[in-house]
Amino acid sequence: MIEAEQAYAPAARQALAAFGVVPAELAFVNMSENVTFRVTDARDGAPLVLRLHRPWYHDIEELKSEHLWTRALVDAGVAAPKPLLTTAGESFAQVDIPATGERRWAGLARWVDGELLDHVVARETDPAATLRYFSQLGALMAAMHDQASGWTPPAGFRRHALDADGLLGPAPFWGPFWDHPIFSADERSLLMKTRDRLHAALVRYGKPARTFSLIHADLHPRNVVVDGSHAAVIDFDDAGFGWHQYDLAVALVSYQDGEAFAAIRDACIAGYRSMRAITDQDLALLPMFLLIREMAQIGWYGQRPELPRSSSLA
Repeated sequence: MIEAEQAYAPAARQALAAFGVVPAELAFVNMSENVTFRVTDARDGAPLVLRLHRPWYHDIEELKSEHLWTRALVDAGVAAPKPLLTTAGESFAQVDIPATGERRWAGLARWVDGELLDHVVARETDPAATLRYFSQLGALMAAMHDQASGWTPPAGFRRHALDADGLLGPAPFWGPFWDHPIFSADERSLLMKTRDRLHAALVRYGKPARTFSLIHADLHPRNVVVDGSHAAVIDFDDAGFGWHQYDLAVALVSYQDGEAFAAIRDACIAGYRSMRAITDQDLALLPMFLLIREMAQIGWYGQRPELPRSSSLA
């Protein structure tokens, strides 16, 4: 990743200047969807996170809308990175990357301290502690859904919809999963028939206000940071309008083949219900949303052939 750091660090410094930040330290964190740096503000030592957003995923109005919701969540008491403004009062600064020929939007926010829940759970040897973590995750998710269900986005707010068409339509948001080259003709036919049945089921279910609102849409344990009994959510890049059960499915899908899945699922739901009501009838759709998430992930990998193929994809 040294080459990536060298390519993007000048743009990161250019972006920080637009935010009025002189970095005492600028540390490359990761390059996946977006390019991420950790910044230490020389003025007060505050840790910040700088993201250089990939140019083809969201336009500037969609990015601004992401920050509008994140700010609203923070104001409602949900632990999340609080976005900062440029010296001109803008949410993002545009920067050029000569090494790649790209132009990207840069956003800056407060850094959230802690460790990724995925890492914590992977090394945890106490099953009861693991369940407590998933209860925390469920409560955090419910707090987000509570805020979103009672919040009216301002005029001009724009994010994608992960509704029946967004997940399972002819052109789903994360790509036509049935066209992945991993499938035989018979497998592709089975997937398309399954897609059509699930699409019809979602249309019948509709978009009840109790379970359809803005959602994180990528709330897996690598996007949750824990620090003791405190949990926070990061990375709102995929956030859009969708069903609450989809967020639950994202959190649980990678554990569903394990022996502890039922206990993990129940702990997450119990944590959720400690903050927000959800009916047994609505939860009965969770297995369907688990399947939908797996199908969407195939489309996600299909759009990104440069990434290592997941060992679970086959």
